[in-house]
Amino acid sequence: MASVAVALKENGYEVSGSDANVYPPMSTFLEQRGIALKAGYRPENLSMAPDLVVVGNAISRGNPELEEALDRRLAYFSLPETIKEFFLRGRRNLVVSGTHGKTTTTSMLAWILESAGKQPSYMIGGIPKNLGQGACFRKGAFAVLEGDEYDTAFFDKRSKFLHYLPEVAVIHNIEFDHADIYDNLDAIRLTFRRLVNIVPRSGLIVANGDDANVREVVSKAITPVVLLGCEDSASHRITAVEFSPGGSRFNLGGASFEIPMDGIFNVRNAAAAVTVARHVGISDSEIQKALLAFGGVKRRQEVRAVVNGITVVDDFGHHPTAIRETLTALRQKYNGGRLWAFFEPRSNTTRRAVFQNELPAALALADGVFVSQVARLDQLPEDNRLDPEKVMADIRAKGREAYYLANVGEIVKAASGKLKTGDVAVIFSNGGFDGIHEKLIEALKV
Repeated sequence: MASVAVALKENGYEVSGSDANVYPPMSTFLEQRGIALKAGYRPENLSMAPDLVVVGNAISRGNPELEEALDRRLAYFSLPETIKEFFLRGRRNLVVSGTHGKTTTTSMLAWILESAGKQPSYMIGGIPKNLGQGACFRKGAFAVLEGDEYDTAFFDKRSKFLHYLPEVAVIHNIEFDHADIYDNLDAIRLTFRRLVNIVPRSGLIVANGDDANVREVVSKAITPVVLLGCEDSASHRITAVEFSPGGSRFNLGGASFEIPMDGIFNVRNAAAAVTVARHVGISDSEIQKALLAFGGVKRRQEVRAVVNGITVVDDFGHHPTAIRETLTALRQKYNGGRLWAFFEPRSNTTRRAVFQNELPAALALADGVFVSQVARLDQLPEDNRLDPEKVMADIRAKGREAYYLANVGEIVKAASGKLKTGDVAVIFSNGGFDGIHEKLIEALKV
């Protein structure tokens, strides 16, 4: 929202905004660019009679400023609608979707185009280290967008990616997630079929040929489809995959590529970025140069510190598949040391019983597991809640240590007495996890 506000300001519009809490660094970012901020939602914030009100995804009925906009019949858009109408029409929009891998692939692709001098616009659900920010809107031909399947606004329950006018759509994988808005996997497959239906005949769909759900979703596409994968079901094979302490190597379409990242899922991410970059005319040599210089994304296997020989890694993983793939990659990279997983179950899906069996199976790939108290568990019906004690029992049944502790203080105290030189501690959370990263790092210094 902030990046779009700044881009609109730079295009000559007068922009102001409201939020429940206004604080740095975002408040500073906006104020330095001449955007007026108001703390709190109040009807009088709309006294200037704006030509357009942009309504964020977190805003719902009952919000006093929203109610004022509705009462006065003011024009309003969702954020995705705003991006579409002001920045995407007439552009070559490259949209990356899927349950996992969106942020990394979008970051890779945006960096490849940036490195090749294409000056792309981009919108990414994370901060690529090469680019320094998650969103940028410019006047170049290309826009690279992370295509989120989550709903758009209180008045539009379609997925965000349906607003992005894709010339190219990447579909990495399709699994059940977002249990707060989707009833089942069929509902998720339906929204991806709708994405497939809006890609033009002159465009391209890059689909994971190793994922049965993805193959089904693209099976009736009119648009050309590249089935990308490692198995026989793929029309475009990823081959000669090799892992080393410095990263990964693979072959695709007669050329070899190297990335300074670990794990087969990052190989898949890179292969998708390569395929799209080739489609828009970037040479293999330019692609390889960019991939070698790719610095990764904050909170994706990001090493936060090495303290007394103990490596502390931050990862955004909060779905069992993402946790499993990250643990597998770290096991390959840090072969020989013990691997400890710290998990905060706070997403709307992991708080529920949906992944009661899948979570312990994924976490048990670590040698030891610490799980914090499930967030807002009392807000869910008892039969719909994750049972953390059963998660612990299932992990222990696999011969792993497992601890379910009420708060970060208890977790840090227990963990600092167990971690030893050569160990790796990976912290999984899609939130702040009460500052566990710095607290653990400080405790390990003693």
